[in-house]
Amino acid sequence: MIPITTFLTLLYAINHARSINPSAALIFLCSLLVVCGCAYYLMYLFFDRVQKENSARYEAQLSTLQVSALRSRMEAVRAAEDAIRTERHDLRHRLQAVAELVSRGDKDAALDFLDAAQKRLDERKEIRWCRPPVLDAVFSSYFDQAQNQGILVEANIALPDTLPANEGELAIVLANALENAIHANLELPPELREIRCKMVGGPGVMLEISNPYTGEISFDSSGLPVAQREGHGMGIQSISAFCRKNGAVCRFDRTDG
Repeated sequence: MIPITTFLTLLYAINHARSINPSAALIFLCSLLVVCGCAYYLMYLFFDRVQKENSARYEAQLSTLQVSALRSRMEAVRAAEDAIRTERHDLRHRLQAVAELVSRGDKDAALDFLDAAQKRLDERKEIRWCRPPVLDAVFSSYFDQAQNQGILVEANIALPDTLPANEGELAIVLANALENAIHANLELPPELREIRCKMVGGPGVMLEISNPYTGEISFDSSGLPVAQREGHGMGIQSISAFCRKNGAVCRFDRTDG
């Protein structure tokens, strides 16, 4: 409305310039331009403040995710260390039991006993998904969430220590994508739940996440999935914004369910 009002007022002043005192007309036009400039400056300050608030909100979200993921990772590591400490404490008793079985000539029972102990250790072994610590924490946190919901996870991840993109921002992308995959799986019966994740770091970072879904999926003109419910779809928008910022390619599709 500001440029339209200014234009119409200037047009009126020009068309009626003969009937207006030149000095008064000049003062009026200058005042109008000053008011217009001040209005635009106030608008600039407003949008600059909005942008700063959005940046601060994004940084807070990023910090919260990093802290939460790292805390989850630390708890998992601590649990694994406690389990290994317990197994180490019980090792003496297991060795005595195996020695007794061997002395009796019951080698099969001794081997079965050792095999069961090995399986317990393997189950409690902490998995490290990749070298970058924040991404490793995000993978660990969301994969654990998926497995606790009865979702089969197939992951093949190979990343170097240094990434061509900000690790924290990339962690947000992973968190949004994996969260969407988990939510889609929860609409399915347990036997059909699955998440497949492939990620490599060379020659560039390439990520593929696939999961089954139920219901209809529609895409907008940009190829992004359209949210089916109010308040959803922000994760997809965040992923798309990351790709635009870093010059990455982002593609969503549906194939064979």
